[in-house]
Formats: sequence, C-alpha cells, structure tokens
Amino acid sequence: MILDEIAKKTRERIANQKLQISYDEMKEQAYKLAQGEKKFPFEKALRRQDIQFICEVKKASPSKGVIAEAFPYISIATQYEKAGASAISVLTEPNYFLGDNQYLKEIKEAVTIPVLRKDFTVDKYMIYEAKVLGADAVLLICSILSEEELNEYIKIADSLGLSALVEAHTQEEVAMAIRCNARVIGVNNRDLKTFQVDIQTSIRLRSLVPNDILFVSESGMKTAQDIAALKENHVNAVLIGETLMRSENKKEMLDELRGSKKINNIIKTKICGLRREIDIEYANECKPDYIGFVFAKSKRRVSPEEAFILKSKLSKDIQAVGVFVNEPSDNIIDLLKKGIIDIAQLHGSESEEDIFKIKKATGKSVIKAIKVRDTQDILRWQDSKADYLLLDNGEGTGESFDWGILKNMDPEFQMKPFFLAGGLSAENVKEACNAVLPFLPMCIDVSSGVEVEGYKNLERMKQLIKAGKEI
Repeated sequence: MILDEIAKKTRERIANQKLQISYDEMKEQAYKLAQGEKKFPFEKALRRQDIQFICEVKKASPSKGVIAEAFPYISIATQYEKAGASAISVLTEPNYFLGDNQYLKEIKEAVTIPVLRKDFTVDKYMIYEAKVLGADAVLLICSILSEEELNEYIKIADSLGLSALVEAHTQEEVAMAIRCNARVIGVNNRDLKTFQVDIQTSIRLRSLVPNDILFVSESGMKTAQDIAALKENHVNAVLIGETLMRSENKKEMLDELRGSKKINNIIKTKICGLRREIDIEYANECKPDYIGFVFAKSKRRVSPEEAFILKSKLSKDIQAVGVFVNEPSDNIIDLLKKGIIDIAQLHGSESEEDIFKIKKATGKSVIKAIKVRDTQDILRWQDSKADYLLLDNGEGTGESFDWGILKNMDPEFQMKPFFLAGGLSAENVKEACNAVLPFLPMCIDVSSGVEVEGYKNLERMKQLIKAGKEI
C-alpha cells in the first residue's frame, strides 16, 4: 500500500536528519521555543462559528502527480489568508508530494494564521522538528501508528503547545483516536488503498465523535454542495488541497465553496423556555437550531418528566438544551444520558471540575453562562472547559448587557464560540450582532422576545429565525 511505502521512506529520511541534528538537540530547541508561546492556536481557529477552511499548499500527490508546475508557495499561502482561510496546511513530505521543510518555515513567517505541518509522522523526532520549523499543528495518521505511539505523540504535541490533527478513515480508527484523547479528529474521505474519494465517509463517521472534539473533513470537497452537506452534519472544518491549488483565483474559489460570501455570518438561533406541547409544535415548524428546557426556578420551569414528553415530540434536527442553576452534576448527567437534553447550560457557580465531570461522563457539550460587566468577565472564561459561553446581563430581567463592551476587545482575539442572550428579539437582533462585531455570536438566545403575554408565539418565532438568517 502506498501509505506503507511513504511511511518507510519517511523513516529513512528522519534517520538521515538525526545525523545532522540529533534527537536530543532537536527536542531541546523545541522546548525552548515552546516557552511563553500561545498554545493551540490551530484549535482556537477551528472553534469559531460555522464551518472553517484549512487550505493546503501542495505541489504534488501520489494520486494526481504534479498539481502545480509553477509553485509560488508564499504567494499561495498569503492568498489563502486574504481569502479568509482559518489555517494553512503545508506539505513537507519530499518524495511523493514534492514538499519541503523550508516551505513551512517561510510560509509561517509570511502569514498570521495557524499552520499545520502535513507530513507522515512516524517518529517523535518529527513532532519536535515541527515545532522548530514553526508549525502550530501536526498530522498523526492512525493507520501508520500503533495506539501506544499515537497516545505518546499526542502527549508530546500537547507539551509543546501544538495541536494534533488525528486522521482516521474507519470506525475503528475513530475509536482509537478518542481513546487517545484526541481533541481534533480528521476523517480522510480518500481510501488510501484504492484512492477512491467519498465525502459520505465523513458524514457516516461524524456521529461517532463527541461534540467537544473538533471534527475535520479531509479530501474530495469540490463544490458548495459538498461543503453544505458537511456543514449540515456539524463538521467543524474542511481541509481542501487540490481544488484550491488548481484554481487561478483562490479567493473566488473559496467564496464559491462557501456558497456565498455571507456563509460565515449566518447566525444560529436558540429559543429558550419551551414548556407546552404547542411550543414544541411551533419549534418544529420554525426550525431553530436549539431549544431550551428550564430546570431552574422560573415561571418557565419544567420537570424532567415534562421535558421527557416534550423532547419525544421535538424534531430530531433540533438540539435540546437543559438550563440549570447550581444543579448537582449527577442530575445533569442523568438527563444527558437519558437523552432528555443534548447540551447542558449552567448559570450558577458551577466549577471547572463540575464542567469536566459532566463532559467526561456524557461526551456532551456544556454552555457556561457568564454575567458580563466588562471585558475581564469574558477573558477569565476563555480557557474554560466549557464548549461555549453564554454572554448575558445575568439579572434574569430579559434586558441586555452593554454590547459595546466587546468593542473594547482586540479584534484579532480568537474568542470562544458564544451565545448572545438578554433582551433580544427580531427587532434588535441585527443591531446586537453589528454591535459585537468582529466577533459575532455563534447563536442568539431568545426567550421573552418571542412571547406574547408570557407565552411563545409562532409569528414572533418565525420573525426571529428569519432575522437570524439575514445577518
């Protein structure tokens, strides 16, 4: 198999490189560079709202031969960045892909977005080398590594602040990646035995990966329809090489793949406080991305038994969020495991230990609500184990916080995906989203703003969904 040939050739290459720079010297250089650097920028870039694009700089491949006779790799990389890529993948394998370590080194110096070293990591030396070259992430391929090696390599990458894109192609390899605590799993749509490509491979395996693990689809995306299908199946990012490399105008092609220039500005919606069967019927008709069941003290409170009945009538396309205030973790875990809710939203003084316990026990996502008074309230939660933040007034009054607070933050800051709540309705949601630019919420969270006389109203719900789609 070609992959075995490449792995064998790579081992020979690394053996020769160790004669030039020893293992111990390369390791020492890597750890010196790791001191004081920002950790895991690759993952932070992929956790932004909507589907993200990792654009590849690649001269050739075993299946297609030479893709780009002329290969101005720095120009290609800078075009990708200007076109809105979230990260750049650089081939450094020299024999089959005509790559070079120097390409990565120079590209890293020329761009500000994270860079993935795309090579066939068969020796931990290569992880230290990637750090020295300037990479922000490394590729680890399950089919050429033992589980013991994969586990060790991920830990080494972690210690250097590097992300590991763990590549799988089968159900067994996905399970192996999860057991090794991979935080980013990439599914290669190309069967490396036959070179056949099928993006349904990603769609089929997506359900096996917990929501808190980033999911990347690799290879074979050629049209906006391909991207839309992956987006519909909650894929976090796509890695695209040949389609972009063969394009004369990288930006136009990237815009075409997105389907429109506004795809990254589509705002998801959550309608909270559903408590009647008619509310569920309204939701099934309007199709918000999320609905919320309130289990905390509130006029909209539902019991677990009531929520069970309501969830059974909810469309499978809509995720149910449970809203809690200082609820014992075991109770939340029980509701998640029973499928009464799909996501937990925490509004009390829950600790990072509580969040980790819930995620570890269920594999489900957690939203942490924070009371926003200044930028520090947001910054202190950026490294939380929660998957999302919910930015709110925190008073339970249905009033908004000062959206202008986000204007005081560095526009280059890579913010954790967030829900925007408090005082929102169809009438002001565009104003709110414009106010929090350049960040934009992943989702707007509305309760009283879609009610009339204290009850959910179908027309107001429709107006909200429409307003979110128009942003």
